[in-house]
Amino acid sequence: MANNTHSLEETAFYKKQKRVALRNCGVIDPENIDEYIATNGYMALGKVLTEMTPDEVIQTILDSGLRGRGGAGFPTGMKWKFASGNRGNVQKYVCCNADEGDPGAFMDRSVLEGDPHAVLEAMAIAGYAIGSNQGYIYVRAEYPIAVARLKIAIKQAKEYGLLGNNIFGTDFSFDIELRLGAGAFVCGEETALMTSIEGNRGEPRPRPPFPAVKGLFESPTILNNVETYANVAQIILNGADWFASMGTEKSKGTKVFALGGKINNTGLVEIPMGTPLREIIEEIGGGIPNGKKFKAVQTGGPSGGCIPAEHFDVPIDYENLAAIGSIIGSGGMIVMDEDNCMVDIAKFFLQFTCDESCGKCTPCRVGTKRMLEILDKITDGNGTMEDIDKLEELAYFIKENALCGLGQTAPNPVLSTLKFFRDEYIAHVQDKKCPAGVCKSLAQYRIIAEKCKGCGLCAKNCPADAITGEKLKPHTINTSKCIKCGACMSNCKFEAIVKE
Repeated sequence: MANNTHSLEETAFYKKQKRVALRNCGVIDPENIDEYIATNGYMALGKVLTEMTPDEVIQTILDSGLRGRGGAGFPTGMKWKFASGNRGNVQKYVCCNADEGDPGAFMDRSVLEGDPHAVLEAMAIAGYAIGSNQGYIYVRAEYPIAVARLKIAIKQAKEYGLLGNNIFGTDFSFDIELRLGAGAFVCGEETALMTSIEGNRGEPRPRPPFPAVKGLFESPTILNNVETYANVAQIILNGADWFASMGTEKSKGTKVFALGGKINNTGLVEIPMGTPLREIIEEIGGGIPNGKKFKAVQTGGPSGGCIPAEHFDVPIDYENLAAIGSIIGSGGMIVMDEDNCMVDIAKFFLQFTCDESCGKCTPCRVGTKRMLEILDKITDGNGTMEDIDKLEELAYFIKENALCGLGQTAPNPVLSTLKFFRDEYIAHVQDKKCPAGVCKSLAQYRIIAEKCKGCGLCAKNCPADAITGEKLKPHTINTSKCIKCGACMSNCKFEAIVKE
């Protein structure tokens, strides 16, 4: 009898993936430091402390082409280099941004819960490179398992002499402390995060001076996110060329995405930079369920934009996404099908950023609120063509004048949907219709007479008594009484009711 068993790596979901940041997740026991050490854990830290100078470490990270995986994609080695001057004479800090706030994103959480020592080791390497003896991990309090495992990992590393004084018998000392965030999205911005670590309200500070010059406690500071750090030890052990051989010319390595929404295979995927979107959606993700058509994918969360079907073959990297008005961001990837209303999607993300604005600067505090009011007006069926123009003008003004990255990127979902799905905005305004039938105020339910059997089930379940008709004869809906709850449609057994 033939053996039809396959390894996990041979499944459609995994065979196109390349696991670097997630290499140990689900493989080792994250609460046992011995299992991390058994997979070459802390060898990279030992190598840099005994064989490499701090400048050689920075040069290796520079040569690898590693860019920040938290959103902006700034070269990691460059950031470390800016903060590396005056080693030994100035107090410096190494910070980790584990304040993952994008809706639908859980990449950092997975690494912290599955491989916490990878982050600790990388932070110690960064400390050696810039001349710092203290690190802080700013992690969401909503991630209790991640917090618990980080505490265990820090305790074990200290017991093994891998954190603390004179690591590996050298004169290098490095310690790490946790700071819990209260769930403010703005604290994903580097200066707001540092302000929060200091014990103050999490609000951004004007830049310059940049954190590499004047950051945490007014000292030189570097901040990288969890996924960025998860690559560092592998780069040190395998070499810069190994990492640079993956990805594209300007976007090296792999990227973890949280694949969700209208797709068959949801979950975390780690793919080489430059993988076409079509490959991610159709091969790894298994395509769109229920035979529906792919409409768009939202990347970068509230800070990103929508990629329409016309760009289905775009290679996913920093440059290509920026060229079409989106960003990689931290790695959220929400798939939408023909049943999604793009105006409603833009409103959802703008509602989020409007709620999460810290209120420090007027363009973000007031501007996002005004944009949301216009979107509400459009989805309620009261919008005008002037409102669409006003919405676009306001979006560009906020992008150019907001203080921090939250405000500067908040209009992106609106601008990208206006660019690629303007016809949907026009349909809401001119035809007073939502093409996808999502916007409740514009929806209309209609009974198809030819299909209606007159069973009365729809009328029986209508809470507004908006449906009338004789038994065994086609019924009708009184649109003036209809509250558009959809109870009639969900109870009809003959598919005689449609939403338009």
